Amino acid sequence: MATRARRSAPRAVIALFCTVLQVCLGTVYAWSFFQTMLVRDAGWTFSQTAAAFSITIFTLGVSAALAGQALPKVGPRFLAVLGSVMFSAGYLLGSLALAIDSLWLFYLGYGVIGGAGIGMGYVTPVTTAAKWYPDRKGLVTGIVVMGFGVGAFLLSKVLAPLLVVQAQGDLQVVFLWLGIVFACILIPCSLVLSDPPETGAPGQPAAAKAAAPAKVEPAAPYMRTSQFAIMWIVFFFNIAAGISVISFQSELLQEVWGLADPSIDPATLAEYGATLIAISSLCNGVGRLFWGLLSDRLGRVSVFRILLASQMVVFGILMTNENPWIFSILVCYVLLCFGGGFATMPSFILDVFGSKNMSKIYGTILTAWSAAGIIGPMYVGYLKDTYPDRAVMYCFLIGILMLGAGFVFSYLLDDSRVRLGRPTMAQTLAQYGVAVPERG
Repeated sequence: MATRARRSAPRAVIALFCTVLQVCLGTVYAWSFFQTMLVRDAGWTFSQTAAAFSITIFTLGVSAALAGQALPKVGPRFLAVLGSVMFSAGYLLGSLALAIDSLWLFYLGYGVIGGAGIGMGYVTPVTTAAKWYPDRKGLVTGIVVMGFGVGAFLLSKVLAPLLVVQAQGDLQVVFLWLGIVFACILIPCSLVLSDPPETGAPGQPAAAKAAAPAKVEPAAPYMRTSQFAIMWIVFFFNIAAGISVISFQSELLQEVWGLADPSIDPATLAEYGATLIAISSLCNGVGRLFWGLLSDRLGRVSVFRILLASQMVVFGILMTNENPWIFSILVCYVLLCFGGGFATMPSFILDVFGSKNMSKIYGTILTAWSAAGIIGPMYVGYLKDTYPDRAVMYCFLIGILMLGAGFVFSYLLDDSRVRLGRPTMAQTLAQYGVAVPERG
């Protein structure tokens, strides 16, 4: 046991590498940086390129659900390394697909393999960091999850512009180097990840360290409850509205700015789009801390209602807005709320279902991310190809309808603890603060 403890890296190092993993994996949200270039250089339509992003997010959610089930069995290091290899390989296969002009290989490489890598890596750092910091679980998981939100900043303002200049705009070379760079960062970080020793993590109470492992209840009965289904639906609508904006935010801003000032050249418009991706990604990350902390004060249900209702107003303004500055500010708010949903849901699950099956239930509810990843980008891509002059208005109109549906379902949410079977007398008394003495 002592040997295992000596071989484990300090928990601060593990928390740092968990955050680095999330930052790199979160670069997927910078997809719209490549959107216009792929349409222009590869000759693919907006619907075809949107499908690549949708496949990535769909595969991400499905693999995250599977990873949540497998994590307790195989451990964080195995899943993190496998996810890192697959994520990097997705970019390498994407480069090959661009070289031979194969859209289907791009779907397989960047979409399926790369997306599966993100899903495997997404669940692992959050759960691992929480185990190492039982005394500061909320703070540490908030920082780690925030890393995923700001990943788009790294790609859109640092890596991608640098590589585009060095490769003279050749996306095949850009994707090749992205795969190499991410492999060099992610794989070494993944090899450090491990669970805390069985003697307990630093900061864990001595009584908890000495306690015998509790019997784990099966997760499936909890996931068949109506409360789980409603949580999934509300989560889906919040993600679908936000991800529709994420997938095309650069292109939409360039369109709005081009209408406001037709004299701006395409290169400048592209720079404006990249800047919006970077700033909105920071809002995505900050939102994961802000709304998470706010949910501790107001409650999870109240926060979800605020997220959905306020975005309905914002989407209504975006429908007719022609000012690029106002457009940018409102998109940043949408990303703030998008990150807020991801910050609030883990705590919501802990409140409602408890901690014993956290990884399994949270991993399964992330399939809402998969479904939203298909619906959101695909309908925006279709509108861009079919109604290029009215796509912006239609995009936000559909977003309002989705947010409205989520707001209605939020009134069916309940943040009280779900218990299978009839509660015992001790459980009933505990709800009213009555302590029951132990026998023996």
